[in-house]
Amino acid sequence: MTILQLIYVFFKIGLLGFGGGYAMLSMIQFECVEHFAWLTNQQISDIIAISQMTPGPISINTATYVGYTVGGFFGAVAATISLCLPSILLMYFVIRFLMKNKENHYVQSVFGALKPVLGGLILAAAFMLVDSETFCDFGLGEYNFSVMIFVVSFVALFFFKINPMVVIGVSGLLGVVLF
Repeated sequence: MTILQLIYVFFKIGLLGFGGGYAMLSMIQFECVEHFAWLTNQQISDIIAISQMTPGPISINTATYVGYTVGGFFGAVAATISLCLPSILLMYFVIRFLMKNKENHYVQSVFGALKPVLGGLILAAAFMLVDSETFCDFGLGEYNFSVMIFVVSFVALFFFKINPMVVIGVSGLLGVVLF
């Protein structure tokens, strides 16, 4: 019965939890501590701390750890899949709709409008990463290796259409050697 409850709780959180992983933590805490009393406040705090240290999305890590604590291996699998399933289903139906209607004038108009918006968002994210922590030798001095790697990578990708995986690999190797 606990596995079914885990499925119900984490599917509901995955379906109704908007705002990202940190926004879902309060829902997870309410369901696991106050509603079902599977865990204590100390246990959920420890699970959240471990989830923050573990690579990956915090909500999925927390669901996995809660599921394991409550229902063992199968509880972890059930909680993790249940948290992700609403997003997967939503994307499946949206993609099906878009592929079925890709010739529709309105769908093409939406995609046409989204292209510059997505380009702007990517450019904004790139500008946010240009700081002294990312480019440790930032500036226009004599040894600006990170800026040079960036410029050469951009030229290789944009003008010469070199495979991005090759550019990432070479850039990473240069970063290890130079820094």
